[in-house]
Amino acid sequence: MFYYTEYTSPVGKLTIASDGNAVVGLWLNGQKYFLDTLSELPTRNDALDIFDKTRQWLDLYFAGKHPDIRRLLLKPIGESFRQAVWKCLCDIPYGEVTTYGAIAKKVAVELGRERMSAQAVGGAVGHNPISIIIPCHRVVGAYGSLVGYAGGIDKKIKLLTLEGIDTDRFFAHKLK
Repeated sequence: MFYYTEYTSPVGKLTIASDGNAVVGLWLNGQKYFLDTLSELPTRNDALDIFDKTRQWLDLYFAGKHPDIRRLLLKPIGESFRQAVWKCLCDIPYGEVTTYGAIAKKVAVELGRERMSAQAVGGAVGHNPISIIIPCHRVVGAYGSLVGYAGGIDKKIKLLTLEGIDTDRFFAHKLK
């Protein structure tokens, strides 16, 4: 059984999901893949201890602090390749960015492969079920392209700016 609560943030309303003990999801309302990893619709429950801890973590984050991701029990649902990618995302320091290619190299080493596709990594990053806390917004494309944020590029820019990252050095592709 899954539970959810909502949190109002500077980037919009967030839905937080739990299995009762750990955070299994955090989505910006309206984002791609909303609730996608849950096998059933969650039941509203605002009183779970993990939700209190998550709200406290988010309060610190949105206040410009650097809350430690290890303060929360996280249990994203996904197959082993995605889990490996999400684990790499957790290692990206607050206020820094990395590329899909750099993550692909790390995941290849972790999985004992010679190479890994940056596009495959991009798919896993895009399906990250615990946005913001597992910092997929800190991943940019080659040469500073702001691509692939399920919550929207405008939200990605707000999150990076909050962390003190100069987003003027990045660019967003225009869709035709």
